[in-house]
This record gives sequence, structure tokens and C-alpha cells, in this order.
Amino acid sequence: MKLRILLAYVSLGIPFAFCSATTLRVEPYTLPAADLGPENPLPMFRGDKEDDVPKLDPAIPEPERRYIGWRTAWRCLPHRMQDGYSRHKKLRTFDSLVLENECLRATFLPQFGGRLVSLVQKPGGRELLSRNPVFQPANLALRNAWFCGGIEWNTPLRGHHFLTCSPVFAAEVRGTEGEPVLRLYEWDRVRCFPWQIDFHLPPGSPFLFARMRLVNPHDRELPMYWWTTIAVPERKDVRVLVPATSALNHSRETGITLVPLPIWNGRDLTYTTQSLSAYDFFPRFAAGQRRWIAALDGEGRGLFETSTDRLRGRKLWGWGMGQGGRRWQEFLSLPGEAYIEIQAGLAQTQSESLPMPARATWCWTEAFGPLEADPKLVHGDDWSRAWQAADQAIEKVLPRARMDQLDAKFAAVTTRTPERLLKLGSGWAALERRRCAAQGLPDPIPAELTFPTDSLGADQAPWLALLEKGELPERDPRTEPGTLMTQPDWQPLLEKAKTQPWLTWWHLGNLRMEALDLDGAEKAWRASLECQPTGWTLRNLAVLAERRGDKAKACELMRQAWRVGPPIAPLAVECLQTLTRAERYAEAYDFAAALPGAVRAHERVELLWAKAAIETGKLDGVERVFEREFATIREGEVSLTDLLFAFQEKRIAAAEKVPVDNKLRERVRREFPPPRLIDFRMYVTEGK
Repeated sequence: MKLRILLAYVSLGIPFAFCSATTLRVEPYTLPAADLGPENPLPMFRGDKEDDVPKLDPAIPEPERRYIGWRTAWRCLPHRMQDGYSRHKKLRTFDSLVLENECLRATFLPQFGGRLVSLVQKPGGRELLSRNPVFQPANLALRNAWFCGGIEWNTPLRGHHFLTCSPVFAAEVRGTEGEPVLRLYEWDRVRCFPWQIDFHLPPGSPFLFARMRLVNPHDRELPMYWWTTIAVPERKDVRVLVPATSALNHSRETGITLVPLPIWNGRDLTYTTQSLSAYDFFPRFAAGQRRWIAALDGEGRGLFETSTDRLRGRKLWGWGMGQGGRRWQEFLSLPGEAYIEIQAGLAQTQSESLPMPARATWCWTEAFGPLEADPKLVHGDDWSRAWQAADQAIEKVLPRARMDQLDAKFAAVTTRTPERLLKLGSGWAALERRRCAAQGLPDPIPAELTFPTDSLGADQAPWLALLEKGELPERDPRTEPGTLMTQPDWQPLLEKAKTQPWLTWWHLGNLRMEALDLDGAEKAWRASLECQPTGWTLRNLAVLAERRGDKAKACELMRQAWRVGPPIAPLAVECLQTLTRAERYAEAYDFAAALPGAVRAHERVELLWAKAAIETGKLDGVERVFEREFATIREGEVSLTDLLFAFQEKRIAAAEKVPVDNKLRERVRREFPPPRLIDFRMYVTEGK
């Protein structure tokens, strides 16, 4: 057996040692962790556009512009937002899955999207990734909650994955030489397709391989997105190398701009510590160039990623060295911890989806592992020699042709049935199979992706009842309405339900609203109100009214929703947001002041109250807002610093009897720099 394995790996040029076999085990993973808290029961509807096209530099060639912005607009449904977490951490233990051979130890958290949280090089115990010492959700993902560190897997929309803080399925599969392979997989509820990743760590291999498979089960084209995001330590001596001499940069002011590598605006973009502001770049590879990205330190050592050619894009992201960027780093982890992201994706940039043909299957293989190259070349002034040194080092340890051979070899495992199920994900794939079977439709999911019926749980129970009994179970409107469904295949089942109580009409309106059928949504929600007035339905009608531009009607409906209840914090927050957008600050101030104590203490209520207080000149007590730590500040959000500046402007204007004009605004920004606690500004006007 060992001889056969040896010959196989020698033929592929992979270093091999016989110290031990590859193992896959479940192991406790303990660290200080915040609680995710409850999901937000209010549906967050997408906007009225499917595309989100940024400004584009005229210098970008037409072929590279084709899919920028195509089908990239944010959406979340049928998922609910994960915004109930705090910053209170305590020691918690999660189940991790450890895939290990004599060269590497890879640790995954199936409870959190299958995140690869650690990749340790053996012997010596060198961590190749940025390993977060805590679990602290923050507001960066498509559903809000996200945590940094390790390697994550993002599909099918631009942004951090819907399941980054949710469980996925994990199973053990037999590898090409009998070794265990870890399979992570799930059913995507937004685009309705299955995805899987098979992690191969052959005996003696110094590299971890991941073979991805995306399946379009539909008779229609599917917009597809995938980016693998890798966190590595940030230090002054770490340089990110890519085989390119130009890149696309996403700028707030100019959109997507064509920039040279490595020097732009007097700074070397390949060293993230040279920029005060957050930034990214997407390298432009020459035709035929092998795709890879690496982060190497002053000794020429670090981690690299490469793939077969389907994964064509790469990216560097850094937070910047300004106070806000440093605050983000410690906010997501601990003081002294800092990371950057190197990424790989299907398209050239993250502002793109690609059209996946009907019934198509897309597969590719990625490799992750240690790399060493001549540090004098890597950090030299000659950029071409620098990246070529890394390119040659990668080709030496893992030739491009052999990556293709491995991809073909791993393909046989991709369609193998698992030998054991390690962890359950959600029950939505099992429900989809039940729906298709009940309606006489072909199974849209490959048979080797095991979604057992015991994965069906409380979240799927109402929809299973609709499928099998023809109606949703009645629900007390004083409790949350439960999980959501916006997959179009369920609309006929809702429309044909035996009874049409408030809940059925409410769900039908949600589905129509998400399909951009605003009139149909209103009709369904009006029918729901006729069955029974609920705050859930009045809130949705308020969202619809504001979408149509009627802010006054939206405010009234939101206030009605609050009066009907239930009196939960998310509803209070939305009521305040609606009043604020309508600039009805006095009403917002009074509304917030009258809220029950627990709701009034919610951090978003506090922020909106402070905004209303400043706008109405009632400044007493506002300063306390700048002394607390907020958990759910959104990436790119500057509400706290804006509030601080507005507060100081109003305070000085009142005390000195002067107008709030540009002169006062400049003075406030000069004399009252924001304290680090509330400074989340990622972009700095340099030189000021």
C-alpha cells in the first residue's frame, strides 16, 4: 500500500514522507467567544435593481468591463439578519474538524460556514494564517454577522457569505489513495443551487488542496460568484506578490480605476502598512499567466495560494494604518492582532458575477501552503524580479501542470458518496428534495451530497406542513412569524393554500416583494390585515410606502406597527430609522424617550436618539453615546464620528452664538479628534 502511494506521489512530484497517515477527527475548539444572539425576525427586502454598476475608469478595456456590476446588488432573503450579538465574550467550546498529515494541520469550524481557522506547518508549529484568538461577530457580512481570520468561502453574491456564522454539512469521503477527505457542502437558498468543497491533504503533502464544485440545477442561466478569502498576518515586512504589473482598484471617489503595480500615488501597494486608508487591488494577469497570490515576510517566507485556471481573479485588501483602520483590527480581534486579506475568485473583480449556463457544473482546485523565495529579490526594487522569484518558487514546489493533474485525479472523489456524516447543516436541502419529489420533479442535488431527513427541524416544519398538508400552521402574531421563503417555486403553494390566514398572506407578500412585484405584495399584505392586524404586516406596508417615495405614509404605518406590536427592539429601530429619513427628528426624539427600558437601551436606538437630540438641540445626555462600545457598527459606517462632530458643532454654536458653517466644521474637526473607541473611519484624507 505504501509503495503504491509513494509511486503515485513521486509521479506527481509531490514531496512524500512516511511518518504517519492523513487523519480526520473531531476535536474541541475553545476560545473567548461572543454569543450570536437571536436572528432579526423582520424580512430585509432587496432594492429594486439587480445590478450595481460602479463608476468605471475609461482606461479599462471593454472586455474587462462586461460583467462589472452585473447581478451584484445586495440581497439577503430568505435568510434573516444576524444582528443580535454583543461584545461580551466568555470561554466557549465548539466542535472543530482537524485534517492532518505529517506536514500540515488544518482546523475547520463547520458551525461557522466551514471556516478554516488555522493551518499549521509541521514540524515547528508555524501558523500560516492569521488565526483569530477570539470569536467576535461584527457587521461586515451579507447577513451582518461576520468574524475575521483564517480562510472563508463566499458565494453567491458580493460580500461575506450568508452562512459565515451558520452551520454547514461536513462529511468524510475516501480519497484517491484511501486517505480521508473532508467535504463541506450546503444548499444555497438565494440562488437555489448546491455547492461543495472537498479538502485533500494527501500523506506527505506540504499543501492543502480544496476542490470546489458549483452545480446549476436549473434550465436557466445562473449569475455565479465565488471568492476564497484568506487572512494572513499584517506586518511592515510582509509583501503581497502577484504576477501582474497593473491592477484594478476600487476607489470611493472614482469607482474602479486602472492603476500600476506596485507604485501608485507614491506608495507601494504591495506593502499594506504604507497606506493610511483602507484599499484593495485586483491584479490584471497577462494571457496564459498562472494565477496565484502570495504574502511573504522579510525572510521571504509565508503562504501562497494557487489554483487551476477557472479561478481567474485575485485580490489584496488592507485596512490602512489610520486610527480607524487600526481600531477595526482590534475591534475584530484583540489589540496587537492585525491581518490583511489575499483572495481568489471566479471573476477579475468582486464587483462581478459570471453567467453560469443552464445545467452546468463548474469545478476547480485550489492549493494553500508554505512558500520560501529569495528575500532580496522578493523585497527588491525591481517589481518584475520580485514577483518572478515567487512565481519560480511556486513552480518548483508545485508545478502548474501537476496542479492540473491533481485536479483531474481529485475529480473522481468529487462524486463519491461520503463514508460518514460528521456534522449537520440546515434542513433546507432536505426540504427542497421533498418538494421536488412531491411535485414529480427531478432531484436538483447530486446524490452524493447527503442531506438526511433528520436535518429537517423547526425552521422547516411550517414549510413542510404547507407542502404536505396544503397550509401553514397558524401562529400567534405576538410571537415572531418564523423562517422565510422567497424561492419562486413556493409561490403557487402559498396561493393555493387551503386557508389564507394572516400568516399565509404575509409570507406571500414577502415572496412577491422580493420578486419586485410591489403591487402583488401590497395586495397580499392588505389581505393579511383583513384577516388580522399585525405589526409584522403594518411594518412591511411601511417599507413598501417608503420604497414608493411616500415618507409620510411610511412613518404613520411604522407607528401603527409599533402600537400593534410586538414591542421588540428591531421594530423600534426601524420606526426610528423611518422617522429619521423623513427628518421628523422631534417625533423620533419623543418616540425613543417613551420606549420600554430594555428597548430604549438597544445600541441602535441610542444612536438614533442621539441623532434626533442633536438635530432638535436637546444636547443633555448625548455625550454618553461617545463613551460606550457599539457592537453592530457596519464596515464603512461613520455614524459615530459624524454624530460627535455634529454634537460639538451644535454645542459650540449655542455657547458662542455663531452659525454652524464650514469655518466651524473645520474647527471642530481640528480641535475634537474622535477618540479611538468610536473611530471606525477607514479612509483618511492624507496630509491633513
